[in-house]
Amino acid sequence: QVRLVESGGGLVQTGGSLRLSCAASGRIFSSAAMGWFRQAPGKEREFVAAISWSGESIYYADSVKGRFTISRDSRDSAQNTVYLQMNSLKPEDTAVYYCTAGGWVNMATPDGVDYWGQGTQVTVSS
Repeated sequence: QVRLVESGGGLVQTGGSLRLSCAASGRIFSSAAMGWFRQAPGKEREFVAAISWSGESIYYADSVKGRFTISRDSRDSAQNTVYLQMNSLKPEDTAVYYCTAGGWVNMATPDGVDYWGQGTQVTVSS
C-alpha cells in the first residue's frame, strides 16, 4: 500500500513563496514518477508538475513554468519525498494541491495517476 502525505500549504500574499512537501511510503515501484496536481473551487483538477524516478526528467504546466520548481529525494529506498517550491505566487494559484505517483508516460493526466495524496490547501491573497 502506497501512502502520500502532503504538508506545507497555507496562506500567503501575492508574490510570496511556499514550499510543499510530500512523503511517499510503502511500495513504490522503481519506475514511479511523482508529481503535483491542483484543483481550484469550481474547476477541474489540473496538472502542475512531475519528476521522474531518477530526477532527470521534469515537466511543468505552462502556467507555473519559471515560478515553480519540483524536486525529489530518493536516497531512502523505503521513503521518497517530493517537493514543490512555489515562488511569485498569484491569486490564481489558489487551490488544493495533490501529490501524485504513477508511471512517467501519463503523469500529466489524472487517469494516468496511480496514487493520490489527501491534498493541502494553498491560498494566495491579493
